[in-house]
Amino acid sequence: MISYIRGELVYISEDKAVVDVGGVGYGIFMPAKSLSQLPPPGKEVKIHTYLNVKEDAMQLYGFLTRDALEVFRLVIGVSGIGPKGGLGILSQLTPDELRFAVMANDVKAISAAPGIGKKTAEKLILELKDKLSIEDVLTHQMEGEGTVQNASSCGQEVQSDAVQALTALGYGGTEALRAVRQVETDENTTVEELLKKALKFLM
Repeated sequence: MISYIRGELVYISEDKAVVDVGGVGYGIFMPAKSLSQLPPPGKEVKIHTYLNVKEDAMQLYGFLTRDALEVFRLVIGVSGIGPKGGLGILSQLTPDELRFAVMANDVKAISAAPGIGKKTAEKLILELKDKLSIEDVLTHQMEGEGTVQNASSCGQEVQSDAVQALTALGYGGTEALRAVRQVETDENTTVEELLKKALKFLM
């Protein structure tokens, strides 16, 4: 089992990165979001990996954080979703957005991923509801490895109330969460202020 790969980033293609480790180039399939966050070629990177072994191929799938890798493992554990489908889902949604989509029964957000239909999205929600915690969405700690979304400075309760208010207004749970997380805040930010700023990202 290859838990992670650390080495020099050689190049980035449409769906994978190639990392040189001791003169061996490892091709690692990654979500589009992760590929866009990699440093320029020539820099050292550490990528958490999952090795998928098939009869005719051995493929590496990689993520910038252990959290993303663990979510990927849960996703491909759902019957009918393979590594390619799991990669598509995590290219469409961040791990936190996927958690919220599952908790909010947001079939539309999950089925927007390539190759994932409505029935598969519904099955994923059903099977992962007890395995993904909504609390992790707003309290998730940055691992200090790679680039992840900026953490908000205001309290978890304020963010949660703002997301709930936006969903009550008719916005999808996932897009509401994404908008709230884009707002720059401080410890004094109120729900009303957060709502006003978040709405600008939804217009």
